[in-house]
Amino acid sequence: MPTENNNPPLQGLKVVDLTRVLAGPLCTQILGDFGADIIKVEPPSGDQSRGSGPPFHDGSSSMFYGLNRNKRSIVIDLNSDEGKSQIRQLIRTADVLVHNFKPGTMERWGLSFDDLKEQQSRLIMVAISGFGTDGPLGGTPGYDGSAGAWTGVISANGDQHSGPMRIGLSVVDVSTGLHAAIGVLLALKALERDGVGQYIDMSLYDCAFPLLHPHAANWLYSNVETARSGNQHPTFTPMGVYDTSDDPIYLAVSTDRNFHKLCEILDISHVLEDERFTCMANRAKNRSALIDIINSKLKQEKSEELALKLNKADIPAGAVLSVAQALSHPHAEHRQMVVSVHDQKLLGIPIKLSRTPGRISRLPPNIDADRADILAEMGS
Repeated sequence: MPTENNNPPLQGLKVVDLTRVLAGPLCTQILGDFGADIIKVEPPSGDQSRGSGPPFHDGSSSMFYGLNRNKRSIVIDLNSDEGKSQIRQLIRTADVLVHNFKPGTMERWGLSFDDLKEQQSRLIMVAISGFGTDGPLGGTPGYDGSAGAWTGVISANGDQHSGPMRIGLSVVDVSTGLHAAIGVLLALKALERDGVGQYIDMSLYDCAFPLLHPHAANWLYSNVETARSGNQHPTFTPMGVYDTSDDPIYLAVSTDRNFHKLCEILDISHVLEDERFTCMANRAKNRSALIDIINSKLKQEKSEELALKLNKADIPAGAVLSVAQALSHPHAEHRQMVVSVHDQKLLGIPIKLSRTPGRISRLPPNIDADRADILAEMGS
């Protein structure tokens, strides 16, 4: 286990968080997990995700609860002159400002990067939008699904019978939140070197494209689109979700060596002599025939038992668990991916630094809970 250091890596960093819903709050929560002081500025009605339930916890939705720990909350009405003045006061001592308003909104309020950098030349501003400020789609309202639609992410999901399918998780939002946090760290490194801040233009649209692997590379190099493959991998076979006698199992057999091991464990070594399956390219061409053979054997196995047996043979495999099963699994507990803070269970921190690990010191705040302290620090 790592030895905790009293000085987290982002201690002393002050972040003004004007974001709501998912991508922006995830970005700032990551920074807060590693010591940054996150001041969550909310409108009088609160972050709209506070009402995105059920379920609810202490009056706010579980969605809000999962993305806003390690933050302090203050209500500021940016439609008022007083609110705009308070933001400028906050910026005087802040290092980073993150917002995800529609392009043009901050400019209309007189709070653009050019406006604010005049009083704080070291300021780093992150602007998260759906599609950026210009171009054919610039300024278009953006949500995870719409960005996924425009970028091919939804088209790549599903199979030949289902057609394009929405992914069951907000992967574009999460990708954007992660890329935005990386952008802040890069800008901080440049600030350390050059002494001036900068503007970071983040869009859901841009951050969806890195999810298109290997589909994007396949098309860019061959001009041929990868067919939708559903629960199967478009290249490797057998790689995908298969039924067993109880629950599904995921197999990831990406090498000839592992295919030989799989055949031995499933007692189908005769398959190795069949020319249709002697190499990866042949197995891909004859996928249906191979899957029929494998399925007949897998239906005699139990998912978790077989997955562990395959893992011991260095074959990547996993029992397909429900969310409840996954969060309750002993390995999730061992990896501290579900933690208890003040008797409340939260997801843990995936970034495991050995010397300066992250920590969860604050539960998500009630709306305006830290107003007095923040105003006092501003000298108001």
